[in-house]
Amino acid sequence: MTTSPLVHIREQSPGTLHVLTLTPFYPHAADDASGCFVAEPLAWLERIGLRSSVFAAQPVYRGKTGESASPATWVQYLALPTNLGLSTAGAFLFARLAGAVRRLHAEAPIDLIHAHAPLPCGHAAALLARELHIPFVVTVHGLDAFSTRQVAGFAGRWCQRVSRFVYRAARRVVCISEHVRQQVDAGAEVGVRTSVVYNGVDPEVFYPAETSPGDPVILSVGNLIPTKGHGLLLRALADLHPKYPEISCEIIGDGPERSRLVALAAELKISHMVRFLGRRSRREVAEAMRRCTVFALPSSYEGLGCVYLEAMAAGKPALGCRGQGIEEVIQHGRSGWLVTAGSQQELDQGLDSLLSDRELRERLGHAGRQTILQALTLQHQAQQLQRIYRECMG
Repeated sequence: MTTSPLVHIREQSPGTLHVLTLTPFYPHAADDASGCFVAEPLAWLERIGLRSSVFAAQPVYRGKTGESASPATWVQYLALPTNLGLSTAGAFLFARLAGAVRRLHAEAPIDLIHAHAPLPCGHAAALLARELHIPFVVTVHGLDAFSTRQVAGFAGRWCQRVSRFVYRAARRVVCISEHVRQQVDAGAEVGVRTSVVYNGVDPEVFYPAETSPGDPVILSVGNLIPTKGHGLLLRALADLHPKYPEISCEIIGDGPERSRLVALAAELKISHMVRFLGRRSRREVAEAMRRCTVFALPSSYEGLGCVYLEAMAAGKPALGCRGQGIEEVIQHGRSGWLVTAGSQQELDQGLDSLLSDRELRERLGHAGRQTILQALTLQHQAQQLQRIYRECMG
């Protein structure tokens, strides 16, 4: 375990909100990018006068996580292995946390709990909030808002039932895009109180390079799973190679699709053009963003996608898919590029348009960064969250 969460509330002044964060996503020593979308706004919330205590949760069957890259207390809780145990995991997590949270609340009263994902942390937050008589909010980070895509059959239906309970009990359901909010509203059966708060980016970490890259490099960042569209990207690379013989592709991320993608690159005879870089630190991702020519992630199931925002902040043209959360941020042909999910032809044409026209790339990159600076920094995100917290206290 890392440092107790009590250290985060030192010198708390009267009127300062004390928020307890419960999350299954959080940076740790082995991977400082894991859960960065939870940890990074917390630093900005503290800058604007809010105090945080953080419990990061992992089921025991996953083993122990190393020390956190950011201050947090890691807790392990009993849970049935695989997704079959997801519907009951929140109750187990509540049992594991209850004593520690009571002690924390007695020493420094908690004003509000912010849970990330309905299961298991949202369920645990609902039970803790009921016991302590304080409000809680829950953030939904993806389109699978009721876990029915992740978990099939009876177990999935039970996940849906528990998620509905969480959403109805929450003072606010924070959605990372309108696409996610639509999923919550469609499955909740009765009205829930929702707000959209887009993820933010640190423009001082993700910033444009001073010099233009040399040979064209396509960068993609994301877990190696089928919905991310890496296979389509490799096929596009093979299609474009005759026109752009110096082209290469860097893929940051890992996952179950890696061996299949490596084999596909060999089949397409482009292995020498593709670098599978695995997981990388936040600093290394930012450096990759600066050195690439185009960022592309043709994902077909994306609530928003922080990596698109990071590429935009770095002044690079970002290519994503229509019908996903990023469609709410990117204006096609003005601040980025959008293609139809699953369309090899549109992906090929979009990359060709971007690679062949430096002026277009620079225009889109500049407009993309301005989009971030105007409304999508970590400071913007923290200010919106603080406003929601205070509304929920009323």
